[in-house]
Amino acid sequence: MINNIPPVTKNLLIINVLFFVAKMVFESKGISLDVILGAFYPESPNFQPWQIITHMFMHGNFAHILFNMFGLWMFGSVVEQTIGAKKYLMLYFLAGLCGFALFNLVNYVDVQSLKEQVYAAGFDIHEIKQMAQLNLQGEYRLSNAVNNNAVAKDLLAQYITPMVGASGAIYGLLVAFAVLFPDAKLMMIFLPIPIKAKYFIPIILLLELYSGMNQSASTIAHFAHLGGALVGWLFIRNWKKNQFRKW
Repeated sequence: MINNIPPVTKNLLIINVLFFVAKMVFESKGISLDVILGAFYPESPNFQPWQIITHMFMHGNFAHILFNMFGLWMFGSVVEQTIGAKKYLMLYFLAGLCGFALFNLVNYVDVQSLKEQVYAAGFDIHEIKQMAQLNLQGEYRLSNAVNNNAVAKDLLAQYITPMVGASGAIYGLLVAFAVLFPDAKLMMIFLPIPIKAKYFIPIILLLELYSGMNQSASTIAHFAHLGGALVGWLFIRNWKKNQFRKW
């Protein structure tokens, strides 16, 4: 079966699995690759420029990578065969990058609000950033004052929590598939009824938007999914519009 997977999708699957295996190996030695390769909020002392790309190949756990790789195989293979390897690779990374951008744009609003509240409570924001510096084991120091203040802890969490996963890119492929094949029938696990992609995908995206607007302590980056989905829609609409244009 793996021989039938188009080349870019196959290589992306292999790279993601290799990163996950490396993460497990390093964790067994007490080193967290999430600290190095996960994407932190750009204002965090843990942020590094390469994380904008590398976070797309990191995953939180086995279920996380299994779900994403299933989506990559199922939708990515068809999209790659339809639009070609070069455009497919461009779509994949643009969706992942836009997911990172939208997620952090939304976080920016939250962080600015938290900083105002923390400052009003008499905390030194620079000191909180210093506390947020993670070591290679993913550990950080926490003062009693910050530990006893919910808002200060929320701000600290913004600086120490990495974003990981290929979900932004996968949602780009999911939407791309729906635009290319709107009448293809898909099924939800919890609703085993065939639904056309042109109805199925909007339902999924509305659920993502609702979850993103109402999440409290969720660890899922819903707006990263929506950012990737937006790129998928725009990219394939443009491709369909220009696919027969002669150069």
